[in-house]
Amino acid sequence: MPIHNPEFINYQPTINNQQSTILKGNLYVVATPIGNMEDITLRALNILRQIDIIAAEDTRHTRKLLSFYKIKGRLTSCHEHNERKKIPALLDKLNSGLSVALVSNAGTPLLSDPGYHLIKEAAASGIQVIPVPGVSAAITALSVAGLPTDSFIFAGFPARKKAKRLEQLKQLAGERRTIIFYESPKRILKFLEEIIMVVGDRKGVLSREMTKLHEEYIRGALSDILSRLKERPEVKGECTLLVGGRKKKEDISMKTIRDEIKKRLQIKGTRLSELAKEMSKQYNISKNKVYNEALKIKQENQHA
Repeated sequence: MPIHNPEFINYQPTINNQQSTILKGNLYVVATPIGNMEDITLRALNILRQIDIIAAEDTRHTRKLLSFYKIKGRLTSCHEHNERKKIPALLDKLNSGLSVALVSNAGTPLLSDPGYHLIKEAAASGIQVIPVPGVSAAITALSVAGLPTDSFIFAGFPARKKAKRLEQLKQLAGERRTIIFYESPKRILKFLEEIIMVVGDRKGVLSREMTKLHEEYIRGALSDILSRLKERPEVKGECTLLVGGRKKKEDISMKTIRDEIKKRLQIKGTRLSELAKEMSKQYNISKNKVYNEALKIKQENQHA
């Protein structure tokens, strides 16, 4: 097959006077659409047409994309459960002169998707790793969220186990930058409740079904987003959740503190000492001040 893109090199064996030397192939990290099939670059299509092997997170999913663009590619699976086992074989192919394209089911590989171990081993082996950039759910959501974009943190999918997940949120409680999470529709309600409890009822944006027919963006306080989702029989589509960063100390009123304490006291098993410790870190105020205010509110509730 002729190579029309001068950047793309499918290495072939070259012979010198002393020995036969096989040059290594390239490993391309190719971004694919997150929904709309048209969200793919011309360069990515060119690479996928001419590549020797496509390492796909799900070959069935990638085959649909290839079929849409009438591309016949040699596919092999490379997902979170078999990536380490596949690395030796893929490295052998690359070292023999064949080039490989790594793709995930949607978006940019490695961003909460498999591929890290392959890229690490390939780079350590002297194989050239080349990005073929394109769409990413995190950046797509951030671009339309209306939250600060000058600095942000990508947290990806939260931990499955509750204790570890809550610990992750505690570590993010003092974060001033916009925080980006991925979460499944089945767990998004519970996760929103946990964020409000640990991080606070901040401004947020829930992005759902981005670039697809039922694309939706819900903006407002996290509690408002949670209420709107609870009104639905079910939540569909992978979710990208953006949470605003913690405000500066001078921007936080005592009313905000009291409102937050009241919400947390509604949760069964809430201990005042733990609440005071978490909110002290979150809002950068005295732990004793939070504790005394919480005690006051608790007494008010008992006498109400």
